[in-house]
Amino acid sequence: MSDLVFRRATLHDVPAIVGLLADDRLGAQRESPDDPKVYEQAFGRVDADPGQLQVVGERQGVVLATAQVTFIPGLSRRGATRAIVEAVRVASTERGAGLGSAMMRWILDECRARGCDLVQLTSAVEREDAHRFYRNLGFVQSHAGFKYQL
Repeated sequence: MSDLVFRRATLHDVPAIVGLLADDRLGAQRESPDDPKVYEQAFGRVDADPGQLQVVGERQGVVLATAQVTFIPGLSRRGATRAIVEAVRVASTERGAGLGSAMMRWILDECRARGCDLVQLTSAVEREDAHRFYRNLGFVQSHAGFKYQL
């Protein structure tokens, strides 16, 4: 794992990120890799927002993992800043080799450095392997999540 580099994504990384998002049973139904402009525009909005961090993990210049982290200052929990981690993906060829754990530890360190008191995430109910992965990292399944599709 010492040859892994985690960093803020650039526009150049967008095709690889979209490939990772689509390389997934659920993502394959939601993503459209053949429409790069949509993703480039979305990346521009994410990258311009100081409360967002699109992360990539790479080895020898090849993007193998990604996640998006949103930093939210708040009033609750005595004015705590929280982070929400979304769209965590690891290349299917790399799953189970520790890359995801290394990326999540990097993200947790980044959240600490930014003064976060809490890191939260959601995971689709059918992603039982992902739930086990997050529990093994120390996340506690403490809430029921809800979404409203607009």
